[in-house]
Amino acid sequence: MTTKQTFPSSPRRDDDIDLHALLGTLLDHKWLIVGVTALFFVFSVLYVTLATPVYEATATVQVEQKVPSLPGLDDLTQTLGASSSQATTEIALITSRTVIGQAVTNLKLDIQAEPERFPIIGNYLARHYNPQMPGDVAPPLMGMDSYDWGGSQLDIFQLDVPSGLLDKPLHVIAGEHGAYTLTDDDDNVLLQGRVGQTATGNGITMQVQALHANPGTVFDVARHSHLGTITALQAAIQAVEMGKDSGIIVLTYDNPDPVLATQLLDQISSLYVQQNVERNSAEAANSLKFVKEQLPKVKMDLEKATAALNAFQMRAHSVDISLQTKGLLDQTVSIDTQIENLRMQMADVERKFTSNHPTYQALAAQIGQLQAKKAALEKQVGNLPDTQQELLRLTRDVQVSNETYTNLLNQAQQLDIARAGTVGNVRVVDRAATNTNKPVWPPKMILVFCGTALGGLLALAFIFIRQLLNRGVEDLAAIEHVGLPVYACVPLSAAEREISVRTGKVRRGVYAQHLLAQSAPDDLAVEALRSLRTSLHFARLEAKNNLLMISSPGPGAGKTFVGANLAAVIAQAGQRVLLIDADMRKGALHSVVGGRPEQGLSELISGQIGLSEAVRTVEGASNLYFIARGKVPPNPSELLMHAHFTALLEKLKPRFDLIIIDTPPILAVTDAAVIGHHVGTSLMVVRFGVNQAREIALAKQRFEQNGVPVKGAIFNAVEKRSAGYYAYAYYEYAGAKA
Repeated sequence: MTTKQTFPSSPRRDDDIDLHALLGTLLDHKWLIVGVTALFFVFSVLYVTLATPVYEATATVQVEQKVPSLPGLDDLTQTLGASSSQATTEIALITSRTVIGQAVTNLKLDIQAEPERFPIIGNYLARHYNPQMPGDVAPPLMGMDSYDWGGSQLDIFQLDVPSGLLDKPLHVIAGEHGAYTLTDDDDNVLLQGRVGQTATGNGITMQVQALHANPGTVFDVARHSHLGTITALQAAIQAVEMGKDSGIIVLTYDNPDPVLATQLLDQISSLYVQQNVERNSAEAANSLKFVKEQLPKVKMDLEKATAALNAFQMRAHSVDISLQTKGLLDQTVSIDTQIENLRMQMADVERKFTSNHPTYQALAAQIGQLQAKKAALEKQVGNLPDTQQELLRLTRDVQVSNETYTNLLNQAQQLDIARAGTVGNVRVVDRAATNTNKPVWPPKMILVFCGTALGGLLALAFIFIRQLLNRGVEDLAAIEHVGLPVYACVPLSAAEREISVRTGKVRRGVYAQHLLAQSAPDDLAVEALRSLRTSLHFARLEAKNNLLMISSPGPGAGKTFVGANLAAVIAQAGQRVLLIDADMRKGALHSVVGGRPEQGLSELISGQIGLSEAVRTVEGASNLYFIARGKVPPNPSELLMHAHFTALLEKLKPRFDLIIIDTPPILAVTDAAVIGHHVGTSLMVVRFGVNQAREIALAKQRFEQNGVPVKGAIFNAVEKRSAGYYAYAYYEYAGAKA
């Protein structure tokens, strides 16, 4: 009767999520998760500690409603729906090249000068250096005087370079007593100079205003193109309106130097206000010029009208007009005055807009309405006597010209005052300021939390992806599902790894023995092999002979380890056991039981040596014998199919209680199928997490196609899992120490 280990398995759909197995996987890799998470936590803390802080400077400006160019136009523009906020246009103006370019020139932002610092920790040490006196410099650490350790400063007043050196890295090396040397990136000396003096050489003009540094300190210097610097600042400076049509614009700029950030926004806001004042003042000056050009013409018209009236009165001997004529005169003068003022406004609008502009069209419509009223009045005037009509016309011309001239004089005075006292329609609400106690970067708590969480997520992702990609079987049910009963589960042995590392090849190609059954007989893996020995005792009762073949689907399953230690365990029970290495290509049984691979099976089959020479005893293991693989032959499969191999097995059967044959993997070569026809029992070694279920099924099918039945499987190198068979299948049960 055959005895084997059987394990219950419940059917589960492929798309089901096994929460127990998922939790078990996480518990199995808990130290990896903890380690990676802790590593990311440490890196996050180091980063937020060593990272250079970035500060945000802010400034606020207000854009008010724009004042009209000519007095009297205010009501009209409001009627036509002029916007109360000019923020959209002003944002473009405040970040224009004109404004930012002037700020770049004033602050010399196109000249870069930064001291070189030790990688990673240099900036941190320099930030935390507290000088005792202004201008003090930290002494160099460990003699590395080329780095700045705190306090170093280089202020360049002028740096003009040829176009070929624009945006190219240069280096200033501090010398003694204010001397310095300018080099290029290839350490070629370009010029030498001294603080406060202008130095020239190789097309470069340079003047250093201040230099505080240890001799030998290196500064990275570059002269950037003016336009490139402006473009970079335009992208870095943010101008946003607070609320729709509020007219409040907030400027923000981030920089590691809070003083520079504040100075830049101060410059931009001041230059913007100045530019706005100049622009509005220029508009008032242009309007004043237009009014002054009209004054001589209107004055001439007034003089002509007055002279004509005087001449008529002297000729007609009449100086008075009737009450009816007086009323018509007042109405006519009022309308003509309004028409004249509207024409003046229309002329001013024509300087800025086309005749299709709504403002121009509105003025033209008002003039048309007034002219219609004037035409109606002129009909009434036509009913008056000729003398009264002429007197009315001349008096009207005088009064209209006089009022027009008076209005123009008033406008000229108003525009002159506006030009002289223009303050613009923008003002600085909040000057630039920077909160040095709260940098905007790095946000320490957030970064540490996110970095730690990222480490945990990456660890989980790595575990699950590796689990997904590694489709090797980790459950007995997967092996039994392909029709192979599992005879034993051999745990992964840490002692085996230690023995393998400790022992190895010795002189002249002779290997030292590292049988686990000999070195660590209480190991769990050896106990599992003893369980397999018991199962095989009953399985062999139905076998046709005492030959046991051990194979595997592919390489790396551990069949050599299983075969050698199984043989040792059976030999320890008092049975005579012969271990044959039938893998004449890459057999490695000699490296486990000890000895050399030569003088083995290949020479024995080919008749080069006798049986007595090939069969060896295993040192320290009574009743255990061994035949090595021999020299690698050119035709291993043909040798196994030779009659000599069959005859050899027939000779060996009666001499031993059990013969264990270690064969090559069945999916690699056909040697195992050839040997399988001679043996009574065939077992397949499956490695935990390595061999796939499809691979196991294919190996079983390959044996069956060749007429070799596989008795069962040995689940090798089973690792301890929080969920699964090995979680409860083996417990250490060692004897008490005396």
